[in-house]
Amino acid sequence: MMQENTPVSPIMPGAWLGMVGGGQLGRMFCFAAQAMGYRVAVLDPDEASPAGSVADRHLRASYTDEAALTELARLCAAVSTEFENVPAASLDFLARSTFVSPAGRCVAIAQDRIAEKRFIAEAGAPVAPHVVIESSDALAAIDDAALGAVLPGILKTARLGYDGKGQVRVASPDEVRDAYSALGGVPCVLEKRLALKYEVSALIARGTSGATAVYPLAQNLHRGGVLALTVVPAPDASPAIVDQAQRAAVSIAEKLDYVGVLCVEFFVLEDGSLVANEMAPRPHNSGHYTVDACAASQFEQQVRAMTGMPLGDTRQHSPAVMLNILGDVWFPVSPNGALATTPVTPPWHEVAAMPAARLHLYGKEDARAGRKMGHVNFTAATLDEARTAARDCARLLHIALA
Repeated sequence: MMQENTPVSPIMPGAWLGMVGGGQLGRMFCFAAQAMGYRVAVLDPDEASPAGSVADRHLRASYTDEAALTELARLCAAVSTEFENVPAASLDFLARSTFVSPAGRCVAIAQDRIAEKRFIAEAGAPVAPHVVIESSDALAAIDDAALGAVLPGILKTARLGYDGKGQVRVASPDEVRDAYSALGGVPCVLEKRLALKYEVSALIARGTSGATAVYPLAQNLHRGGVLALTVVPAPDASPAIVDQAQRAAVSIAEKLDYVGVLCVEFFVLEDGSLVANEMAPRPHNSGHYTVDACAASQFEQQVRAMTGMPLGDTRQHSPAVMLNILGDVWFPVSPNGALATTPVTPPWHEVAAMPAARLHLYGKEDARAGRKMGHVNFTAATLDEARTAARDCARLLHIALA
């Protein structure tokens, strides 16, 4: 059954579309929607938000402000979101009077690792061995043998954890108990650390009709829990892995009755098996390459899905590598090993001189270590050429990829 308020006919260009969230994903959504002729209203409390600065209208209010939500719903024919930690109740409020994709119930599942793992398993995708710890009393009732079965492991908060935040590596039952207290005694998932070979992500779009469009499988490299590099098509993935990951992502979307862009991250283990890690109910960092390497980008697909338009072509016309740019590159290390204490403008002119490079900066005013400031897409005739260009750029910007 399709969700309530599903458009019965396409929402045509000229209409207003809403975006809850003002970060870089919302900014790139604005560009895609405006290119197609739509006007965009962004709801975000930050007056300097990347998306708010390029939107046709910026509603500067909290995500729970009912007056602002009411105005967004009144103005917009459809509303989407750019991050999963927007209150699901706010999306439900909007859905009373306008179309919302993805629906609040889809976002609510992705907001909670416990619900997410349960749902992914029910959709038929394998997940890592894990133990749910919902309270201090629940932890006390779990014996050492049960904890030991998933050790060494990673203790992850059930909510509000992303980019490596809210996660602690543990190797013994006592470490689990100490880490649980350090994380504040909130509901957590203790997940077994597996022998990983590499990581991939399956990006798909699903429309109001139930039609799906699947992008090539991406292979990802993380540093410190944050995505550093994406290579597409995934160079190490066998046809069987590609098929299994893409089918699992479609199955999850269908079971959710999802409308919008969905990314599912997977671990490929040393034994060649595939394990689902988590899902993102939105465009994804690993899908940024689609802007320069595919017929229709993930952000165009987000627009098409929420407006009831036919989905776009996911064909990849150029091999691609995406290099994430964090705020660290504004603080280079000098030849004597000293870290810069004031920001230094990176050599963007040298990046722009690279034939394969396409620079995307997010318009954020303050560079901070670990903050996502932009990315560079590299497209070339061959994947080896794109990878070489990405490595050269990483050296230029002092980004360690090892």
